[in-house]
Amino acid sequence: MTEQSVSIRSICVYCGSRPGRDPSHMAAGRALGREIAEYGLRLVYGGGTKGIMGAVASGVLSGGGQVTGIIPEFLIDMEATRHSLGQLNELIVTPDMHARKHTMFERSDAFVALPGGIGTLEEIVEIMTWAQLGRHEKPMVFANVNGFWDPMMELMRHMTEEGFLHTAHRVQPLVVDEISGIIPAIMAQAVQLAADRDGEDEVISKM
Repeated sequence: MTEQSVSIRSICVYCGSRPGRDPSHMAAGRALGREIAEYGLRLVYGGGTKGIMGAVASGVLSGGGQVTGIIPEFLIDMEATRHSLGQLNELIVTPDMHARKHTMFERSDAFVALPGGIGTLEEIVEIMTWAQLGRHEKPMVFANVNGFWDPMMELMRHMTEEGFLHTAHRVQPLVVDEISGIIPAIMAQAVQLAADRDGEDEVISKM
């Protein structure tokens, strides 16, 4: 683990529980999983063992990495199988979706959104909302596989131009096209955020 990664120990990945139509989405999930393992980081994710979710977890496990799955009881038989869940290093079963999302947030130092559907969108948007409200400064990344998130970026530009992202400086997710660039981008932003905080503390101490 590099010195830069000291403040980043776990990465939350939001993604589809289905594979999608483009095979590159599943490949991206496996590749990101392998990258997480290679950097010695822990995957925190929604516990599904199917679709892109399963691909990410499989990538981490095949690379010898650690995986924490967090899933509500009612979704276990929809997004996973009880046998496959037994392969995870840690499994947390929550009573509902709210508890799942809160636990994922608490356990994670950064967030990555791979391609997915409404659930994936809702999860990463909630994290951005919390950032806009000043509740966290954790890095947020859109893994823009084959331009999947381009419409989302256009919508955010539109909302900013219309004056609705009034604290847009707090909602600045990274948009990374190549899977290999995601973790380095997260590490670099974490270092910059730490430097900014140190600078602010120094200014305050001199007041």
